[in-house]
Amino acid sequence: MVGTVAEKIINGHIVEGKPATGEEVALKVDQTLTQDATGTMTYLQFEAIGIPRIRTELSVSYVDHNTLQTDFKNADDHRYLQSVAKRYGLYFSRPGNGICHQLHLERFARPGKTLVGSDSHTPTAGGIGSFAIGAGGLDVAVAMAGMAYRIKYPKIAGIKLTGKLPDWVSAKDVILEVLRRIDVKGGMGKVLEYFGPGVKTISVPERATISNMGTETGATTSIFPSDHVTRAFMAAQERVDQWIHLEADADAEYDEIMEINLNELEPLVALPHSPGNVKPVSEIVGMEVQQVAIGSCTNSSLRDLKIVANILKGHTIADNLHLTINPGSRQVVEHLEESGEMRYLVAAGARILENTCGPCIGMGAAPPSQSISIRTFNRNFEGRSGTPDAQIYLVSPEVAAVTAIRGVITDPREFGDYPQIEMPPRFIINDNMFICPLPPEESVKVKIIRGPHIKPLPDFPRLPDTLKGEVLIKVGDNFTTDYIMPAGAAILPLRSNIPEISKHVFEPVDPSFPSRALDKNGGFIIGGENYGQGSSREHAALAPKYLGIKAVIVKSFARIHLANLINFGIVPLTFKHSADYDSIDMGDNLEVVVGNLERNRDVVRLRNLTRDTEIEVTHSLSELDAEILKAGGKLPWVKGKVGKY
Repeated sequence: MVGTVAEKIINGHIVEGKPATGEEVALKVDQTLTQDATGTMTYLQFEAIGIPRIRTELSVSYVDHNTLQTDFKNADDHRYLQSVAKRYGLYFSRPGNGICHQLHLERFARPGKTLVGSDSHTPTAGGIGSFAIGAGGLDVAVAMAGMAYRIKYPKIAGIKLTGKLPDWVSAKDVILEVLRRIDVKGGMGKVLEYFGPGVKTISVPERATISNMGTETGATTSIFPSDHVTRAFMAAQERVDQWIHLEADADAEYDEIMEINLNELEPLVALPHSPGNVKPVSEIVGMEVQQVAIGSCTNSSLRDLKIVANILKGHTIADNLHLTINPGSRQVVEHLEESGEMRYLVAAGARILENTCGPCIGMGAAPPSQSISIRTFNRNFEGRSGTPDAQIYLVSPEVAAVTAIRGVITDPREFGDYPQIEMPPRFIINDNMFICPLPPEESVKVKIIRGPHIKPLPDFPRLPDTLKGEVLIKVGDNFTTDYIMPAGAAILPLRSNIPEISKHVFEPVDPSFPSRALDKNGGFIIGGENYGQGSSREHAALAPKYLGIKAVIVKSFARIHLANLINFGIVPLTFKHSADYDSIDMGDNLEVVVGNLERNRDVVRLRNLTRDTEIEVTHSLSELDAEILKAGGKLPWVKGKVGKY
């Protein structure tokens, strides 16, 4: 099969549709993953579908987000997740085992396979040659039920790498350079595929860093070839039998090409409050820092923490800050202990936290008020850290470690000789914190354990032909799901209880929204460009639906959030003319006829009853999308379909 890496995998998995840019295609899903912040709702939905066992090749339920157990809620969710895994044939990764994306890269991800995960950073597995896509939990539940996953056939954007990274410049700087060039929506509708001679100089964990943070461009996914570097990594993980050779053909054609000469890169930083707000570190040196946080699914690999450990060796962190480190997996920790490099981290004064997401999602280690926090993470949205007025800067492990020593943002090239590290030829393999699937004859006997906080899924009615209501909120461009449905230590434990978590919708920008929405019997949301960027959290659609939101009308949508709105029966509409955004205000009463969306492909008339005006809005719905909306969402629609697959 001739083509790019992405084309070879997509075309080999199409079960319905034509492989043409912009056309909807249905893909066979080989693997799925969930994490506990999204997983409980995913499995409640999977149970509701009503099949006896998963139908994928492999599915894994990870616990890595809600591990701060301040009461029974998270612990109860974890017991539920473990019992569901036993009942339906999934692997279960126990709390403390590691971050889902790091673990999946180490132990399960395979070149040439499709992976759909209920986390927006699922594309991390693109570093090993998987076609890995983040999605809402309901889409993952449907995939586990054996149904195809639908996407618009993407453009394939080639990123040609030449040269080799200089000392003190790392893979994080590669993806920051991509973000500097195309910002947080330049990847929308595209797969970012890396090729060229520079790829051979980058290890699989480094490729995973780049694929992971490619999510912040809005891309469908990012992917690297599976080559001799991939084979060496999989051999070191004792999985060489799962390796296949998968590279783009010499005559493969990309829809567009970006070239990056690795020799010319320098340390970069994303300034608050966007991953796309990128500048050279050299332009902001000297700024005093109050916190440094190293880890997350972007930069918690053994390679990254070996570099950090050897930078910190013989030093003590500055007295004006604290340093936290979240290793990505127990494998990483065991190697650091075996090599003695863990001692360097501890002796320098680092706080070694759990092998979890932790501070990245505001789950502990919030920075001080009005502080500067330097993080190796992938997102720096306002308030995401748990401190509303903190300023979050995103950097490489090299910049973070040197800054932790100096106490001010530092260009690491000024620090001295770059540390030389040795990666093990064979990784320590200890899978004892994975609970393997039970055989079918045993799994059917398992009783699912539900704590008192886990509530049944709400039922949503079929979509009416005409929607009427008030504009309840109006927001601007690049509005994130962190603003729609915030995370953090106080809210994440509510993920299995829709009535409770719905009380926090839009809390960072309008705490009165939930009560107002209920008082008004729901209504409309107005937004700007790239509405719903960021996390895949389906609660950002599910909770507004519970509050009665009928439609969201914006200039453009982020991919995953658009799918989640359809999944839960909220009509997604876009302004035909961007200027019409200014013609609607909060408090206006609107009316729109949506009974014939599958036939009315181009223009829908939207009446502003308050102003007695009319504008044109459009949609990108397929006939199937319209059918799902009419049914009240994907869950009621899919219940009648699973027997056919």
